[in-house]
Amino acid sequence: MGLMSRLSRSIRALFGGIIETTENPELILQQTIRDMRDRVPELNNSVAQVMATEKLLAKSKERLETQVVDLDSKIRASVKLNRDDIATAYIGQLQQAQMDLQKTSQQLEHATLASKQALKARDNYVLQMQRRTAEAMQLINQSKQARLQEQLAQTMESFQIGDDASTFNEMRDKIDRRAAAAEAKLQLGSASVDNQMQDIEREAMDMQLQDKLLAYKQEMGLLPAATSAPQALPARGETGATEQNGEVVNNGRRTN
Repeated sequence: MGLMSRLSRSIRALFGGIIETTENPELILQQTIRDMRDRVPELNNSVAQVMATEKLLAKSKERLETQVVDLDSKIRASVKLNRDDIATAYIGQLQQAQMDLQKTSQQLEHATLASKQALKARDNYVLQMQRRTAEAMQLINQSKQARLQEQLAQTMESFQIGDDASTFNEMRDKIDRRAAAAEAKLQLGSASVDNQMQDIEREAMDMQLQDKLLAYKQEMGLLPAATSAPQALPARGETGATEQNGEVVNNGRRTN
């Protein structure tokens, strides 16, 4: 092997290795997807031009057919009027129109076929683009996953659990102390006299509400009426003398 061949091979290997290391598969695939999508408008324009040609030929054929019918009528009218000179001129125009009609009909057939083929090619390209796009997106996701796994592997290689163990323990102790202090303050707050008084007041309010509810139910006839409470006896030492049948009743004792 000559010196120049070896040098050329070394240069190709050097630049090839550099290019390979700088290539990003995700970016290349994304650019490929963009390039394929950018071609769709161009294909649509090409198909539109082919279809426009087909429509123009169809209109030309329709116009020539009308012209042939009109010339035929004029020829018949000229012959009927014994104007052979005019009929002859119309016959020449008719022959030219028929030739143009035949040529236009052939061109229209080719244009119609070309239009169908263009539409089919465009549809096939769109289907292929969609399939390639889905495949490229799958490859991009795999590349991202591989990159994340590489980063995780590098992190795990450089991570030492013992370096941060003391920090975790210190923070855990600090959080435990704060939680214990907060729990103690909460217990002290719930055991205070004000809180107990509030509990009593709330219980009394509940009792009043229950009494009012019972009163509504009794008033509406949903519960039996409450029996009247027995009359309280007068307290000892109080004078409660009354007169019954001419006798004085004083604290339950009759006196004349």
